[in-house]
Order: sequence, then structure tokens, then C-alpha cells
Amino acid sequence: MSRREKLYHLHDILRQRRTPVSRQQLMEELGCSQATLYRLIAELRDVLGAPLEQDPDTRYFFYDRSLAGNFELPGLWISPEELQALLTARQILANVQPGLLQDELDMLQQRMSQLIDQEGIDFSAHPERIHIRHDAGRPVPGRLFEDLLRALFQRQRLRIRYHGRRRDEVSERTVSPQRLTAYRDRWYLDAWCHDADGLRSFAVERIQALQPLEQATVELDAAALRDHFDGAYGIFSGPAEHRARLRFNAEAARWAADEQWHAEQQAERAADGTLELSFPFGSSRELVMDVLRYGADVEVLAPAFLREQVADAARRLRAVYDAAS
Repeated sequence: MSRREKLYHLHDILRQRRTPVSRQQLMEELGCSQATLYRLIAELRDVLGAPLEQDPDTRYFFYDRSLAGNFELPGLWISPEELQALLTARQILANVQPGLLQDELDMLQQRMSQLIDQEGIDFSAHPERIHIRHDAGRPVPGRLFEDLLRALFQRQRLRIRYHGRRRDEVSERTVSPQRLTAYRDRWYLDAWCHDADGLRSFAVERIQALQPLEQATVELDAAALRDHFDGAYGIFSGPAEHRARLRFNAEAARWAADEQWHAEQQAERAADGTLELSFPFGSSRELVMDVLRYGADVEVLAPAFLREQVADAARRLRAVYDAAS
């Protein structure tokens, strides 16, 4: 339970009780230490202005009933995670090119700034102190994104012309859009491809043209999409048919231990400082590239085919430099 959740819970306990409540009972209800309880009480009473009193004889805590009816905690209380999301959204909106929605976007930015300011951060006075870089992002043409979004929510089948990077080929595809996914500052269309008769993920910036069709989309439930796209590592994942095991040396482990490779990852730190990490994956394409980021500081332990793919990529890399020397 977070500090904010504890504060709300403490407020609820005191508001609902008709008699004073002991320190021990509050500690048990909140699952906290005495020091934490006293910090929560001080914040609730001194910062938020709660009518919180303490019985002089029993030292039990209670709300002054003559004042409690007029007291409520702030209706909008931003968590640290929500604050990060607001800051990110505010900076993204600041980079949007002027268009038909400029007035509405300006109002939205102002409202976000007000919410952030309410946390005592004074963002409006110094917005330049938050800087979010999008160096690896791939911009999507605004009109294409708008048309894609409309087809997605109107449940229209699409005919798209798609330039795939892997084979450097342009193909025509009929797809049923299922969802748009933002991943590593890039947009992907998750769709049922009628030509391939299966689920596929398309990089939105590689869609050269699209045409809405009369037919309605083939609908897949959210669970099927999660199983296919979200169960395994990376954006081009597919079903999680394999499990990777990586071992980082002691130096690299200090960085890798703080990274979220997958929601279902398992990590084990050895006495010598090395880190063994395991997680499910389907397609190995993106995983090989991410493993190579660590160079000789990581070793693929399993499965064997992934180990060989990384080793082969390393051999080809060395051949490039050997040939140049």
C-alpha cells in the first residue's frame, strides 16, 4: 500500500469510527510501523487540515465530529506514476504541430500544467526543466494516423500498401484493425491480416497508403490479442513458445538488474555479482538485437538456437571489422 493509499485509508477509518481508535489498531489496519503512523497523522492533520484529535487520557485518535462533516480529502490526488504520465503527456502536446485542434490542445496543456502545479512543483513557471527526448522515434504522418484511428474505432476493414523493412518489399494487405500499440516511442497497428490468415503487427510509419473497405472487421477478443502480442518479448513477439536465459557479468548486472525486459521475467543474483535473467519470447529478431547491446557482458544460456543466433551475429560483426583492418 502506497503512502497516499495509507492516508486515504486512515481518513476512512477515522471518518467511519464513532469512538476513538488506538494507535495499535491503526498500525494493524494500515500495516505500518509506529513512526510511519505518526508521519501519516501529522500529514493528515497539519498538511491536509483534517480535524484529527487525540484523547488526552487514552491517547486514542478521533475526528472532531463538529468539523468532520465539512472535511474531505482532495478529490483529485495525483500519484507519482500519474504525475510522470502528466509530465510526459504535457511535453508531447508541446511538440504537436499547429492544426485544427490547436485551441483545444492549448486548453488541455494548460489544464495539465494546473494539475502539476497543484502538487507544488510550479511547472508552469519553468516548463523547460522537464525535457523528453524522442531521438529513436519514427514520426507518423498526421493524416494517416487520423484515418487509421477512425477506421479502428468505426470497425472498418482496410486495404493497406505496406513497405516491410525486413524483406524491403511493398505488399498489398487486407487487414482488420484490432488495436494501436505505442512501443519505444513508435506506433504499431495490431491487426488480423486476411492475406496471411493470422495476426500481424505493422509499423504505422511504413504504411504508404490505406483505403477503408465496406466489410466490417473480424473481431478478436482482448485475451486473444494479449496472448499473441503481449505474452512474449518484444513487439514482433507472437506466442510465447520459448524461454530465454541470459547471464550478465557483475558489471553489466548493475544496469540489467534495473531493466524491465518482460512483465514475467525472473531474476537471480549470484554471490559473484552476476545476474541470471529468464523470460518468455516468441520471435527472436528483436531479442537478438537487444542482447547484442550488451556485447561480451552477457551470455545466452538457453535456448540453444538463440545462443547460436547471437553467436552468428557476433561472428558476422567481427568479420566486418576484420575485413576493414
